[in-house]
Amino acid sequence: MSIYETDLDKSLANFTSLSPISFLERTAKIYPNHTSIIHGNRKFSWKETYERAKQLASALLKSGIRTGDTVAVMASNTPEMYECAFGPAMIGAVVNMLNNRLDSKTIAFSLDHGEAKILIADIEFSKIIKPALSELNRDIKVIDIRDSEYYGPGDQISDVDYETFLASGDLHFKWQLPKDEWQAISLNYTSGTTGNPKGVVYHHRGAYLNSLSNIISWNMTHHPIYLWTLPMFHCNGWCFPWTIAALAGTNICLRRVNAETIFEAIATHKVTHFCGAPIILNLIINATQIEKKDFKHRVNVMTAAAPPPASTLESMQREGFHVTHVYGLTETYGPAVVCAWHHEWDDLSIEEQATLKSRQGVKYPMLEKLTILNPDSMEPVPSNSQTIGEVMFRGNIVMKGYLKNPTATKKALSDGWLHSGDLGVIQSDGYIQLKDRSKDIIISGGENISSIEIEDVLYRHPDIQGAAVVAKPDEKWGESPCAFIEIRENTNLTEDQIIQFCRKNMAHFKCPKSVVFGELPKTSTGKIQKYKLRKRLENSTT
Repeated sequence: MSIYETDLDKSLANFTSLSPISFLERTAKIYPNHTSIIHGNRKFSWKETYERAKQLASALLKSGIRTGDTVAVMASNTPEMYECAFGPAMIGAVVNMLNNRLDSKTIAFSLDHGEAKILIADIEFSKIIKPALSELNRDIKVIDIRDSEYYGPGDQISDVDYETFLASGDLHFKWQLPKDEWQAISLNYTSGTTGNPKGVVYHHRGAYLNSLSNIISWNMTHHPIYLWTLPMFHCNGWCFPWTIAALAGTNICLRRVNAETIFEAIATHKVTHFCGAPIILNLIINATQIEKKDFKHRVNVMTAAAPPPASTLESMQREGFHVTHVYGLTETYGPAVVCAWHHEWDDLSIEEQATLKSRQGVKYPMLEKLTILNPDSMEPVPSNSQTIGEVMFRGNIVMKGYLKNPTATKKALSDGWLHSGDLGVIQSDGYIQLKDRSKDIIISGGENISSIEIEDVLYRHPDIQGAAVVAKPDEKWGESPCAFIEIRENTNLTEDQIIQFCRKNMAHFKCPKSVVFGELPKTSTGKIQKYKLRKRLENSTT
């Protein structure tokens, strides 16, 4: 045994399980009177948010919730939703933030599969919640959220509302850190586009580390003003509830996300940071003059999901927004890769900068390994910007696994890597760039064609608002690219004009052979549902 392993054991004095709950306690003690949350006319200090989280933990414990139990939450971006990122974890329970845009059948599956013992739900979603509850073969305690900023329809689901439930808890509750940082902190269900969704399980250690990774990767400083345009249910808000607590920032809750509310919040509250998928960026660059508000301070934007076209990033920069591009999966606690910026790139043109920013980039500080491997041989691909492989992750911000699904967990984490299913290349500087999902690559005449590359060209056209490219069966080539297009209002485009535009801007064999006009189907988080587009093509050829 090494001398460094003798009489040098872990003890209460020198080892503590990592958990993001500790961020809230620290900030409440150091900045008790600093504003933590603003939601319409409601405002909270960090002392109040900490006390409310403790009351929630205490009330849950009194209701019979114990370590390892699931607390489901279906709400908008409100103070109650934010408090649920901390309260359940304080007693070792696991929070399951449900996607409030899903149908009742999927919600019922999640409640059943996650074995939720209690459901905290906003009355706005009663039309979804009530049928979901009726499908369960057991009773579940429900707590109503009656948000003061909600004025629409919604029925009472329970005879207990959130504030009453909170009041039953102890303001001075003595919560505990987890005994083991590997203990689960949250459950997040994937989109489930090809069957029932999978339950991704996060642990306290990963949540803690990725919260800090957000800070480092985004060069964040104390007291940011963070606008909640990203749904908190999406990967626990990319870990930002915990990040903002660590920085003693101010959370600006936004129940309704549109161009007008975004610009209003930026101008009123001097917002410094917000996150969102490219759909949020499109809201901003397509805002009308009536919706826009002037602001003179720097606004930092973090975007992920589908790779944003370089043209979108260029437009954002011209509007005064500083965009950071990240990439990740539900299985990696949200963002795990960042297009880390180099100061020398500041001297490049905006167009060149946008092209660089559209790359996914390099690993997050708390991610151990990021690479692109040949999925068959598991050998690294060369850094030549050409050879396509599968993006792989390894480290502390990779999920524990899929709840009650050992087969899927084993497959996803095989060979010591998280297999993303995303295809990409490594460029000469070591930055990765996605080329497609493995199921979205188009193989035409034996050549691999990236749908993302075609979409990036399409988005450069000033009259195109949305674009998605999928493979269409082709008798001669096997497959050929088919472009689905949303055009801007009061504009006209023909199929031939779009094809000719592509031919002027990329290799001819990569250009779409056909074009379909119409609204693009999207998920609740703004991702274009390509499987529905492929289905349309299948139905049109049968």
